Amino acid sequence: MRVTLGSLLRPLIAGLCSLLHGACGSSHVSPKTTIPARGSPPIIVPAQIVSGHFIVTLRWNESGPWNFLIDTGSTTTLVSPAFARQNPSRKPARDASPVVVRSISGDTVSLKSVTIGLIELGDVRFKNTPALIYDCDELSAHFGQKIDGVIGFPLFRHVLLTLDYPRARVVIQSPGDGASLPGRTVRFNNNRRVPFIPVELGGEPFLALVDSGSDGDLHLNPAGLHPDFVNGPRAGGTVATLTGDQPLEVGRLAQNLTVGGTTFTQPVAELTDELSSLGSGLLKNFRLTFDQTRSQVTFYRENDSPVLTPSLSSTGLSFQKLPAYWRVIGVVPGSPADENGMQTGDLVTRINGEPVANWNLTRYEELVRTAKRIEFTFLSGRTEMPVPIDTFKLVP
Repeated sequence: MRVTLGSLLRPLIAGLCSLLHGACGSSHVSPKTTIPARGSPPIIVPAQIVSGHFIVTLRWNESGPWNFLIDTGSTTTLVSPAFARQNPSRKPARDASPVVVRSISGDTVSLKSVTIGLIELGDVRFKNTPALIYDCDELSAHFGQKIDGVIGFPLFRHVLLTLDYPRARVVIQSPGDGASLPGRTVRFNNNRRVPFIPVELGGEPFLALVDSGSDGDLHLNPAGLHPDFVNGPRAGGTVATLTGDQPLEVGRLAQNLTVGGTTFTQPVAELTDELSSLGSGLLKNFRLTFDQTRSQVTFYRENDSPVLTPSLSSTGLSFQKLPAYWRVIGVVPGSPADENGMQTGDLVTRINGEPVANWNLTRYEELVRTAKRIEFTFLSGRTEMPVPIDTFKLVP
């Protein structure tokens, strides 16, 4: 299952106010930030990269550790109830109006506005940060480790933020140190408080969101473009969103994609009716430095050779992941899973004989990439039934 944080966190009501297209109330307030002095050594924070997502551990004293995702596609910082309790602010949220969303399971919930007293990332201190309280249990289950929140793009408004994918680290500097950075600098449109940059597909320009909170490669809205495919598009599984389980179409494009001076040869693309975005499958090739004071991002690679995106393997099953079981939310027609009679709603308790709780996201994705066959144990009533399912190339 692919989870895009922008869609996972999208409110259904409260007008046009959404976490992707502009958050509500107090989230427009800029927190007070301790900015590194110009010319001082950069502040380096080690990161875990799980399925292309940046996960950082905030500084903590008696409580914690606190693990947060950095999502350049989100306009809002989200925090777990436990983190909010441990880090209160004396300043109340300017607008305490709740934001109403629907969870993956279909329940409607309200996200409470809150002001966080202190967020410390390395030696950088963000004081009185506006946020929304969000139960991160589903995110934790998806990633296979405790997640305590999501840091949105506006938090870094007053610093130079680098997401260094090859070295798995976050680097924070003074905005004044951005002029001499190596690489290709691209202006971005920050009107929506997230970075949209110009890219090209087969020479046709369009705007795409630089979205570190999204996995996959290219999420393409074909409106106004003329995409051709060498493979597909075909049914590509299902993604769980707040508005329901959404089927995907995926294929390998015939045209090349140009991003930040780098050519991606015939990339894999998921078709979407939402805004086009660049996921971590493409971004992982770069060291990305965001300078919101100048509305620009710098793409750096050690070489300028074209990038060929790898094939996409699958069993044909998409899951909603819970600690005790994984629920099937989609079956690719004609896939080995479909031929074995798997259906939406089936429950998986074991993978290759091990409880699903043992399979974090990284380990499971590696299994799908490398194994020729995977044994899933399905629960029927009180009976567990092992079913071997072959993997296949969803997109060669």
